[in-house]
Amino acid sequence: MSRFVRCLLALVCAATSVYADDLPNGWEGSIKPEHVRPHVEFLASPQLAGRSGANSNKASDYLIQQFRKSKLLPLFPDKDFEQAIPTSAEEPVENANSANGGGDVDPPLKTPRIIGRNVGAFLEGSDPALRDELIVIGAHFDHLGVRNGAIYRGADDNASGTSMMLEIARQLATAKQRPKRSIVFVGFDLEEQLLWGSRWFVAHPPFELSRVKLFITADMIGRSLGNLPLPIVFVMGSEHAPRLKTLLDDVGTPSGLEVARLGVDLIGVRSDYGPFWGEKIPFLFFSTGEHPDYHSPRDVPEKLDFDKVARVSSLVLKVVEGAANSETTPEWIDEVPPDLDEVKAVQRITDSLLKAGEKKPLTDLQRLIVTQAHNKCQQILDRGTFNADDRKWLIRISQLLLLSVF
Repeated sequence: MSRFVRCLLALVCAATSVYADDLPNGWEGSIKPEHVRPHVEFLASPQLAGRSGANSNKASDYLIQQFRKSKLLPLFPDKDFEQAIPTSAEEPVENANSANGGGDVDPPLKTPRIIGRNVGAFLEGSDPALRDELIVIGAHFDHLGVRNGAIYRGADDNASGTSMMLEIARQLATAKQRPKRSIVFVGFDLEEQLLWGSRWFVAHPPFELSRVKLFITADMIGRSLGNLPLPIVFVMGSEHAPRLKTLLDDVGTPSGLEVARLGVDLIGVRSDYGPFWGEKIPFLFFSTGEHPDYHSPRDVPEKLDFDKVARVSSLVLKVVEGAANSETTPEWIDEVPPDLDEVKAVQRITDSLLKAGEKKPLTDLQRLIVTQAHNKCQQILDRGTFNADDRKWLIRISQLLLLSVF
């Protein structure tokens, strides 16, 4: 997750002063902390050494073990649960004729070097009319490895998201009634290397991409943005499929959690939803935001809020069940309709900045930018309409605020 998306989440979080005690009563999730904790503790343990390079195989082996325990089908029939990920470069391999001392020496063959592997499993839907349609749940299990002798254990990034996927897989696979549509579970490797795992998966899928009706991923769902006491999970992607907004509203939220929706076009490609976004496949991206231990050796299981991991996982499970059993599927739209809620968010942010005082001191230039943004947002809200040109301005000013103030 880049600094850009972290800053945008900070903007939204700064505008939201909701604490757990102020939340309306929600429902109790079926996923509990004791369900997700063991996955995180293993994946972020020192013996996995940050799940990079050869050590990522230990993580992928663990995912395969869990999928088998849940009696899920392998997603890649020719290679069981694994999809090899090659580098784009090719390396020479000795030809068999030359190795055997044949008379004619053929030029060396070339084969791609394998640098990672995705892991996938499959749960067939119960409805013969709908089982060919797919809901895909993915999370990246790799991290940064060992650097300068320190292990980057990646408990939140992204053992937390992987634990969510594994527990949802277990619960759906052991439920009395399977979902009507088929569910695909994918652990992506090499997310920390330009999303190479998910990019390879989308470029070489084990099924026609047209069958995918929804892709869901989560990245960092076990902490709180800036370590603030905020029970928020940010959800992006619903702006490209109105059905997803309705689905999120219908599902509601678990007790102690609040959903904040963002437009992903404000932040661009920052996680494994990127390749699916590029194919115009409806998607949702869940994250609780970045914290001071992000991409550091301090991102360890002891610092995770496992109650929050469980709540977010329960929310995603409800969304998956709703999408898998719905009579209709999300339909992609290219143009994101202007939404006054975005203006309200930026207006509240700028208002907070202007009132922050010594808590967030501003230079003269920063204060000028914030004041102009605040006044323009207030004008739009007073007018009560928000058009496409206004939204273009909002995107620009939001980016300027991110770059100049945060």
